[in-house]
Amino acid sequence: MTEDLSPAERYAAARARATDEATDLAAFRAMYAFELDPFQIEACQALESGRGVLVAAPTGSGKTIVGEFAVHLALQQGRKCFYTTPIKALSNQKYTDLVKRYGADKVGLLTGDNSVNSEAPVVVMTTEVLRNMLYAGSQSLLGLGYVVMDEVHYLSDRFRGAVWEEVIIHLPESVTLVSLSATVSNAEEFGDWLDTVRGDTAVIVSEERPVPLWQHVLAGRRMYDLFEEKSDHGGRGSARREVNPDLVRLARMESQRTYNPRDRRRGKMIREADRERERRSRGRIWTPARPEVIERLDAEGLLPAITFIFSRAGCEAAVQQCLYAGLRLNDDAARLRVREIVEERTAAIPAEDLHVLGYYEWLEGLERGIAAHHAGMLPTFKEVVEELFVQGLVKAVFATETLALGINMPARSVVLEKLVKWNGEQHADITPGEYTQLTGRAGRRGIDVEGHAVVLWQRAMDPTGLAGLAGTRTYPLRSSFRPSYNMAVNLVQQFGRHRSRELLETSFAQFQADRSVVGISRQVQKNEEGLSGYREGMTCHLGDFEEYAQLRRELKDRETELAKQGATQRRAAAAGSLERLKPGDVIHVPTGKFAGLALVLDPGIPAGRSPGHHGHRSFESHDGPRPLVLTAERQVKRLASIDFPVPVEPLDRMRIPKSFNPRSPQSRRDLASALRTKAGHIVPERHRKDRSAAADDREIARLRAELRAHPCHGCDEREDHARWAERYHRLQRDTRQLEHRIEGRTNTIARTFDRIVALLTEMDYLRGDEVTEHGRRLARLYGELDLLASECLRDRVWEGLNPAELAACASALVYEARQADDAVPPKVPAGPAKTALGDMVRIWGRLDALEEDFKINQAEGVGQREPDLGFAWAVYQWASGKGLDEVLREAEMPAGDFVRWSKQVIDVLGQIAAAAPGENSTVARNARRAVDALLRGVVAYSSVG
Repeated sequence: MTEDLSPAERYAAARARATDEATDLAAFRAMYAFELDPFQIEACQALESGRGVLVAAPTGSGKTIVGEFAVHLALQQGRKCFYTTPIKALSNQKYTDLVKRYGADKVGLLTGDNSVNSEAPVVVMTTEVLRNMLYAGSQSLLGLGYVVMDEVHYLSDRFRGAVWEEVIIHLPESVTLVSLSATVSNAEEFGDWLDTVRGDTAVIVSEERPVPLWQHVLAGRRMYDLFEEKSDHGGRGSARREVNPDLVRLARMESQRTYNPRDRRRGKMIREADRERERRSRGRIWTPARPEVIERLDAEGLLPAITFIFSRAGCEAAVQQCLYAGLRLNDDAARLRVREIVEERTAAIPAEDLHVLGYYEWLEGLERGIAAHHAGMLPTFKEVVEELFVQGLVKAVFATETLALGINMPARSVVLEKLVKWNGEQHADITPGEYTQLTGRAGRRGIDVEGHAVVLWQRAMDPTGLAGLAGTRTYPLRSSFRPSYNMAVNLVQQFGRHRSRELLETSFAQFQADRSVVGISRQVQKNEEGLSGYREGMTCHLGDFEEYAQLRRELKDRETELAKQGATQRRAAAAGSLERLKPGDVIHVPTGKFAGLALVLDPGIPAGRSPGHHGHRSFESHDGPRPLVLTAERQVKRLASIDFPVPVEPLDRMRIPKSFNPRSPQSRRDLASALRTKAGHIVPERHRKDRSAAADDREIARLRAELRAHPCHGCDEREDHARWAERYHRLQRDTRQLEHRIEGRTNTIARTFDRIVALLTEMDYLRGDEVTEHGRRLARLYGELDLLASECLRDRVWEGLNPAELAACASALVYEARQADDAVPPKVPAGPAKTALGDMVRIWGRLDALEEDFKINQAEGVGQREPDLGFAWAVYQWASGKGLDEVLREAEMPAGDFVRWSKQVIDVLGQIAAAAPGENSTVARNARRAVDALLRGVVAYSSVG
């Protein structure tokens, strides 16, 4: 109350208000109809004072306000602001928002496939575009005052994260950086690094969700709260959250269930009374069907909702299930409005493509207020779903986790069907960070009083484990930064080798590695203290027990070595037997998932390699021959050497019909039936074990004699001493490993850079600090297979190809199949394109061998993966003018994937056009023509304007 203040205090308050009203922040706050939160004000004040800022706050908390204030400051100061986002959809969304606020003349957009008003004072762009501008020394960087990096936690991304660090390191010192991140548990560490590389940086962390989140489990007909509040000391103490005991009881009851229709107890079926009791308990707990879940949420007023299903097919199936169940969430007025918006947004799509794209089924779902959202959908369709959801015209969305990455689609409720997802290699539990990211969508600021996260009951669910997942906020930011070939030549071109090495040492990856060394050093000191104690425990009065323990270890090591040699010989014999196999051989697979009778369709020996020859590695030969077989159970599988621990000999031979198609179930069934008839009665011979090599080994005999002759051999406490000696040896080995880790973590990034530079020097891309003509070409090629693309240009592999053939070759540089298909090689265009694709694979093989020589390891995220030819036919057909129906049918690919990969091919063709030699070359001209040929129909639909 001002009347309670003294005159001096009132004067000071008036001065403070006047000062505050004169700031840019005051003018900025007046533009919004709501009050800013304390963390937003703190970040904006730091920004206005000239400091960089890192803001880490939950999804939906409004951290982009800070980014928009940077835009405001840049316009007020007559400087430029670049607003970067990780994905094009986010860039498009932010561009639209800023145009509404500042006008189309002041805002531009730059993504891989869109360029709108690129010289505007405010430009929204994907992070890769800014990285490329920095390396090219673009004139657009002149006058740049602020860079906003939205979703900066993307720098943890294994494939693209390095781009964020490159931008942060290479931005001019005069640029103020605004980093916006999801809640991470090591924001202070990241802030310390930003302080080091960017100067004074304020770290603002907000853990508070703008809308409270309630956690539930839906089991059967009942919605259980995950937590219940309990207060200490009879209600007088502070409240604490505990797992709902009803859920714990439910889980216990389910785990005790024994009923199974096939079970027998003492030879009789379980009594009818037991079955009745079982039916009653099962009636209380089941996983509700998808339409049931939506109906339940609708009845409780918890729509709109996003249901996360970790499968594209699952999302589409969920929509169909809701339609079949007769679910309608929209009234007539809403349905008409939906149709109006959809027809307006899809007017540019040719009528003949609508059926191919599943338009009418999609529209029916939208009119009922139900939709899917995943990467396999056409971008236009996804954007319409997002727009309708925000307007409240779609109330139930079934989405994959990609929706959680920044798109502005808040809901009242979020539903998780399962807590397990496929991570590309295996089914794994979702992490606390992923759970927080997914459930962060629940609760719309300014609309909902509270948000709701609902997990569906699943068999063997552990409520305590779920509570741990929901209550943990550990989401550490881990650098994925690794030098690449393109990065190396660009750095050397700008700064020279020595300065480039120093710059890489300032990366967040090296910063984290250096910090971790401190803890390891402490552990080494503790280990050394432990070693002196163990040394005392193994002291023997009869002699040098350390010497005796060494003899025991040598004996054990020799025995292990001989055992390994025996295993190697058995593997070599097995590999030799595999190399002798021919198509039509009937074999018995000794072990593994596909053990039993099998027919060899293809021996799996690389082309140009005869049996017994061990030449250049290829994908078949990393692990020896990999025969493709048809099992007696009708499965076509490519086996590996692990399936053949012993040599295999053909049991018989069969003719494989020319008409046999491994993709046809009928074809597999007929041939498998013939296989069982022909050889089902043959019993394979058992493999006899050879005599152990240790029995005749002179070294083992010598070591055993020395052991018996050693004075410590006769000690009564010999085994006690030996236990202490073993502990001493193990701790000593662990200590050496820790010391090795310290050496390995010091200068790791720079050492990788040195190996890359050495390889590029060998290939004449670099000569000391000079970048050669080949190096300058590589500097214009960005992407995972940058060096392969450069070598193809250097060897003139693509000369003479027409535009469609060149597009097919370019696809191999970007495409990666979601799942490998071993059964059938991918279809590729015949003629010159097929020859060029074969040359690309051979060049990759040469680079792969060279990388091995220079110890450049793909497992560490550095190096060239094998080109994937799986998209070559589809993109060739499209560039040749074929219709969408035909292309998608032959490619067996969703429209959204086709569009996304086509746009990536267009992007790499643009790079090839820029990097290809101008004189006596057709490549640059045909690359531009290929871009024009691809940019039609669904691929050409622009997301903006």
